[in-house]
Amino acid sequence: MNYKQTEEYLYSQLPVFHRQGASAYKANLNSTLALMQALSHPEEKFRSIHVAGTNGKGSSSHLLASIMFEYGLKTGLHTSPHLKDLTERIVINGKQASKNYVIQFVKQNKTILEDIAPSFFEMMVAMAFNYFASKVDIAVIEVGMGGRLDSTNVITPEVSLITNISFDHTQFLGDTLEKIAGEKAGIIKKGIPVVISQTQKETKPVFLAKAKEMGSKIYFADENFSINNDRTQNGCLVMDIYKNGKLYIENLSCGLVGDYQKKNILGVIQTVEALNETGKYHITKQNIADGIKNVMHNFPLLGRWQTLSTNPLTVCDTGHNEDGLRYVMNQLQRTRKQNLHFVIGVVNDKDIDTEIDMLPQDAVFYLCKADIPRGLDVEALSGKFKAKGLNYKTFQSVKEALKQAQKDALADGGMVFVGGSTYTVAEIV
Repeated sequence: MNYKQTEEYLYSQLPVFHRQGASAYKANLNSTLALMQALSHPEEKFRSIHVAGTNGKGSSSHLLASIMFEYGLKTGLHTSPHLKDLTERIVINGKQASKNYVIQFVKQNKTILEDIAPSFFEMMVAMAFNYFASKVDIAVIEVGMGGRLDSTNVITPEVSLITNISFDHTQFLGDTLEKIAGEKAGIIKKGIPVVISQTQKETKPVFLAKAKEMGSKIYFADENFSINNDRTQNGCLVMDIYKNGKLYIENLSCGLVGDYQKKNILGVIQTVEALNETGKYHITKQNIADGIKNVMHNFPLLGRWQTLSTNPLTVCDTGHNEDGLRYVMNQLQRTRKQNLHFVIGVVNDKDIDTEIDMLPQDAVFYLCKADIPRGLDVEALSGKFKAKGLNYKTFQSVKEALKQAQKDALADGGMVFVGGSTYTVAEIV
């Protein structure tokens, strides 16, 4: 099989959550454990950092990987979902796994895959862990969904990081912040330190109880670290970091510019401190500063407050759940020019009514559907916008919507924003 045939095989043979939704979700680790055994337990052959959370886990994972790289370690990174190509999920020192590796992995393990019948995500986790085994000094592993029953939760990391808890995938993780936190807390391992990026009154007791149960030291990053004098300079987010009221890093520059990165950065720095406290690492403040500054060079991350064009100004962001969207909309309101042209496509299993109420009501919306089965049909989406009395136009593809939005923005001096779902953004980055 060539690469295209291999991709088609994987997508046709294995249930794919980001395409199909709930029918691809497995609420147990049985298939993952079977895969690990069949592959001679690759999860035991590399050190790791485990990252969970509702929002910010992807950015935090990239920042941590970049810091470990600057520290001099051969660093793996496993994230999901991918935007363009599935090899984005398997990276060492900023370089994606080769397409030939994917072909050979499937070819060599086809019988195992067909016997176990894992989901696409379970298979990708196994493929990543197999790639990292005995090759990397450390790997940063991002949870796919939840934590307790996530396929990545077969590792024993050096430290765990939980970024933020908000409402997302409630049909699987629970309908309260406490229940969702309980699922995320499932990555806390016995005696392994855990960092919480953002203290929330509903979830703090959940994390404290789980850490106590597991005998794990727990850190709440925003209770120890803070940010002052944050500003944007030369396309970067710049800030001063304080630890317990004392200057820790001055003029820290971050290559990721979304406002929400400030929350992530505190969790990332606290995670590095927790690693150092184990006595196995001596990561310097300079390593931290260089890793955060050079993240887009070391481990490029697409779709996070990314500028696609300056004429007209065109920005995209993958933020789509309630909490993530709030940060993005606040930043958009500060950034926008007089007129806003908003390209939006969503998936069919989200609370779209809540999302629509959070959008700038004076924008012109360009409604479209990402080319995945989970995408909400434009007809259904337009019905929602019509009921809200919003100004919208409909298009058959994301690219058509973006083309018209940019044309209209050039005519009236406005800006374009693209969002609503990861898959909408994936089609234009």
